[in-house]
Amino acid sequence: MGFSSPWHWLVVLLIVVLIFGTKKLRNIGSDVGGAVKEFKKAMKDNGAEDSSDKTGTTIEGEVTEKNKQ
Repeated sequence: MGFSSPWHWLVVLLIVVLIFGTKKLRNIGSDVGGAVKEFKKAMKDNGAEDSSDKTGTTIEGEVTEKNKQ
């Protein structure tokens, strides 16, 4: 009587569909999918910004005077 039985999951799926209905489940699924897509996009954009911070520019110059304190 474990959770790995296919009949157990079929009964659970049937109960969920009866409680929420297919239209509401479809809307929930599309909302979750859109949220995951936006999260992945934000992570990708954030990664691009982080890599630009690591590739800074080198400023070359020459010290002409040294201040002593």
